[in-house]
Amino acid sequence: MPIPARGGVIAIGIEESDALIEVKLTNGNSHAVLITKEGMSIRFSEEDVRSMGRPATGVRGISLEKDDFVVALAIVDPSAMLLVAGQNGIGKRTSFDEYREQSRGGKGIITMKTGDKTGSVAGALTVKETDEVMLITAKGQMVRIRVKDIRESGRNTMGVKLVGLDKGDLLKAIAQVVSGEDEAGSEGEELGVGSAG
Repeated sequence: MPIPARGGVIAIGIEESDALIEVKLTNGNSHAVLITKEGMSIRFSEEDVRSMGRPATGVRGISLEKDDFVVALAIVDPSAMLLVAGQNGIGKRTSFDEYREQSRGGKGIITMKTGDKTGSVAGALTVKETDEVMLITAKGQMVRIRVKDIRESGRNTMGVKLVGLDKGDLLKAIAQVVSGEDEAGSEGEELGVGSAG
């Protein structure tokens, strides 16, 4: 059995001005959605991304305007929706049907109307009605909410208030809540005793 490298191995080549923000497991035929700080998004098939070696820097997913950058990656699930949240605690969930497939590398389409009320996009997740999400603010406030309590909204809208913020505070991140049962299931799958699929 090979001995793991002490410092790990390169998974992707990163340019000096860039950073790795997220990694997702796909089935080889998935669609990905990239979401940017200024509320743009692009949906494309992973088949549009050619296979490359580990040290490669990859290909362009979305063309960015000046000062914009990608804040989230979501994998399309027809039985789920896309939850997008702004820094001022405003968010919404929208059907993936509203995100048409495009060619990789384009400018994309609006996923949230950003402005003074919403702030920039803080994050995005693929969610189902049965899920719960955790909202984390810059000042350390954590709020757990049920996805089914978030009203569905169109893609080109601002959304509704997800969390009340103190003056000067901002929403910094959103994360899916993993229940104890889900954690146990994940551990079983990693050990090879979970169900296949």
